[in-house]
Amino acid sequence: MRTYFTQYTREFGYNLRLAYPVIIGLVGHTLVQLVDNIMVGQLGTAELAAVSLGNSFVFIGLSLGIGFSTAITPLVAESDGEGDIPKGRKIFYHSLILCLLLGIILALFVLSAQPLLFSMGQPPEVAELAYPYLFWVGLSLIPLVSFQALKQFSDGLSHTRPPMYATLFANVVNVGVNYVLIFGIGPFPALGIVGAALGTFIARWCMVFFLVLYMRYDKRYADFVRRFKMKVLDLLLLRKIISLGFPSAMQMFFEVGFFTIAIWMSGLLGKNPQAANQIALNLSSMTYMFAMGLGVTAMIRVGNQKGKRDFVSLRRVAISIFFLIILLDAVFCGFFLLFNEQLPAFYLNNSNSAIAADVNEVLFWASQLLIVSAFFQISDGLQAVVLGSLRGLQDVNIPAVITFVAYVLFGAPICYYLGIHTSLGVTGIWIGLLSGLTASAILLLLRFQNLSKKLISQ
Repeated sequence: MRTYFTQYTREFGYNLRLAYPVIIGLVGHTLVQLVDNIMVGQLGTAELAAVSLGNSFVFIGLSLGIGFSTAITPLVAESDGEGDIPKGRKIFYHSLILCLLLGIILALFVLSAQPLLFSMGQPPEVAELAYPYLFWVGLSLIPLVSFQALKQFSDGLSHTRPPMYATLFANVVNVGVNYVLIFGIGPFPALGIVGAALGTFIARWCMVFFLVLYMRYDKRYADFVRRFKMKVLDLLLLRKIISLGFPSAMQMFFEVGFFTIAIWMSGLLGKNPQAANQIALNLSSMTYMFAMGLGVTAMIRVGNQKGKRDFVSLRRVAISIFFLIILLDAVFCGFFLLFNEQLPAFYLNNSNSAIAADVNEVLFWASQLLIVSAFFQISDGLQAVVLGSLRGLQDVNIPAVITFVAYVLFGAPICYYLGIHTSLGVTGIWIGLLSGLTASAILLLLRFQNLSKKLISQ
């Protein structure tokens, strides 16, 4: 038994070395939201709920943009495994063009959805606050999706640190701009949650410019960035990227849409359940970034082994990442169970007696949601890394169907029934999330098992 596990645990070190810059970068993205939430939470529960409502629309666009861009990493990793630099160059430029166009389309989509804020049964004061917030955060999808093209390309080459540096730089910018614009410093007026949105918009452009300059002057990218002139588009390559990117976008859309439905349902219960949902969602997102980071590692390593056609090593590497995320998420599960009451308190100001009752209600519900979140840590993490392995195999169509069934057909109805038609309220919504994530993890794992064994037996 010990020998059996050793073949997987010996991969842990390399997996973590490859994953940690990705994880830090992804946590950095979430920290932008964390900073927004903590600063906005000082203004009141309605403002925090407004950020949640506004971001629910952005998350839809974000899921499609990030999901589409994940097609870049396995393609680049495969070309890197083959040692084919010209192929990698073409993938880079075609992907960058597609992601820039997609970012513009998604931003326009989100902006066109602004009027829907007032017709969704949400608290009126929350919808009113969310309207201007959504404008600037929606526009920030253009730099964010463009950044994803650069990031996924760099990750595919196993250069995972530069995107991390760009994200950390953007976080510093975001914190400073947020503080100045939310509360008003010197000549700058206090803009409230609009200031938070502007901070996000500015920080995301800084992230793009940082990584562009880094890649321009780092010699590791020279063969890809400095020595290529594209005169015509390769329609076959565009088609291949889209054929991989679209199902990948759908996979992430179904998952993020699943959580977005939870935001909207919690809004039907009132501003305090919605604010509690936002706190628990933000904290859960922080731990999920570890799973996403290891999912990217799975894409890179599985894609490399696919390029080398070493399917035995491919399966061993993937399973080692599955074991690793289970161990990490078991730790996160215990952390949420131990500190479910203390963590939400960081988000709200309890010194204002006028809103003390609202704050106490939000803290109560958020602590309950973190208990449910503790139990879906493992299933959420496992489905993320298995999905990354399947993307590394460039298997995207069947996983898209699996995520649709697990989240839309199975999990969402449970969310609705338990949350709206029982006394569980917002806790019932999160039990539905747990159900959908567990179903997804099981079905995706079965898909990987079947596919990887077939490749070995060929």
